[in-house]
Amino acid sequence: MTLKHLFSILNVTRKEIEELFSLALDIEEHPSNYANSCKSKILASLFFEPSTRTRLSFESAMHRLGGDVIGFATAKISSAAKGETIADTIRVINSYADIAVIRHYIEGIGEVVKKFATIPFISGGTGSQEHPTQALLDLYTINKEFGEIKGLTIGLMGDLKYGRTIPSLLYGLAKFNNIKIWLISPEELKIRRGVEIRLRELGVNYTIVEDYREAISELDVLYVTRIQKERFPDPLDYERLKGSYRITLESLNEARKHLIILHPLPRVDEIAPEVDDTKHARYFQQAKNGVWLRMALLYSLLKED
Repeated sequence: MTLKHLFSILNVTRKEIEELFSLALDIEEHPSNYANSCKSKILASLFFEPSTRTRLSFESAMHRLGGDVIGFATAKISSAAKGETIADTIRVINSYADIAVIRHYIEGIGEVVKKFATIPFISGGTGSQEHPTQALLDLYTINKEFGEIKGLTIGLMGDLKYGRTIPSLLYGLAKFNNIKIWLISPEELKIRRGVEIRLRELGVNYTIVEDYREAISELDVLYVTRIQKERFPDPLDYERLKGSYRITLESLNEARKHLIILHPLPRVDEIAPEVDDTKHARYFQQAKNGVWLRMALLYSLLKED
């Protein structure tokens, strides 16, 4: 990859994405070939916000590549709790690790990182701004299911305003051909104006609706997101909107037979448990794919570095 750091999928070319897909698939099929490829390398795992899948999949990926991991899972046990600036944290981590993944609540943290980092840094999610590696593993999952990302109709449903996975996935899909997007959400949770302006600039074909039943019969992929309580300035707004959507067996009566359902997880009640056993469910495979994709990313950035 030509990138030093990864904080936006906008900065990754389609060619680089497809090369990551090929590498991730090779790692998945021949993991022993990569078991010691990052031996003696150290990943710093810096999570200032809670995480299960992103943090653990990055750490699993590094261990599977033969490397080691240091870091913290909450800002409360880092020196940020003592008042240390993020700039100073980055300066110190430069001396301790060969590569780092960082999740932070401050949007635009990537600009601070780029100013002070001398090792590669990867975003593990920044506020409600972007989550580029989640988008890459989402695209990898779609590519594996359909053989290519082309001519697909994809619905994104739920919290499109605060969900950081949404902008990254949309920007990633914009790099592929003949993709139709349905954006499904309550009016209060539709995509932010800045994201919509960027979609228009990128020439994305999208339609905004509130009722998923308008789109379900056309979809190849339904990407479901939870209503995120922690992002709401007013808790009453969350209580009013939290049950807006729920995918059940009945919801899928009009769905295409090959429809796949994705979810970045964690879920609350937006997908009923009985959907897990249907041929449509792919969200747990999607999470597993995150390990292979992140192994490919770590391998690529460390190789270039």
